[in-house]
Amino acid sequence: MNQPEPALPTPGTLGRYTLITGILLAILGTVGILLPTVVSLGTSVLIAWLMIAGGLFWAYHTWQYNARNFMDWLKPVLLIVSGGLMLFYPLSGVAAVGMLLSIYLLLDAFGSFALASAIRPASGWGWMVFNGIVSLALAILFLVGWPETSLWLVGLYVSISLVFDGWALIIIGWALRKSSVI
Repeated sequence: MNQPEPALPTPGTLGRYTLITGILLAILGTVGILLPTVVSLGTSVLIAWLMIAGGLFWAYHTWQYNARNFMDWLKPVLLIVSGGLMLFYPLSGVAAVGMLLSIYLLLDAFGSFALASAIRPASGWGWMVFNGIVSLALAILFLVGWPETSLWLVGLYVSISLVFDGWALIIIGWALRKSSVI
């Protein structure tokens, strides 16, 4: 039986919103580069609220389905308490996020080196080594001055990511806009 293909948005509609979203993300990222401590604190507070919300949802689920089992309460309590601590001590929260980012970057570096080794001498293996070196350098940058450097590095990292995401969407949105008949 033939199933109809899902309708795709028209290039003009997708392009317009993609372009607007890209511009807003690029602006937000640029402002964040200028004010990285504000972005760092905002990131920490956002993560804290997400942890608290997740803990509350998990607690409700535990209450409904297995309220008498002590072990089932550990996860929601841990989420709520950790989120609350990050909310009430945002500088410590930023330091924790910085440490997690450094661990991620270290793992990314070693993963990149392993992949480069596995695909060598295929084309592009050097780029994977380069990626690993950059990730390792960023991890060391986080760790050398931790926790003090986390206050500006977390915000800078998030802001640079927003700028690149924004420019990618701007380019896609512009290409879609140019290809559509308006």
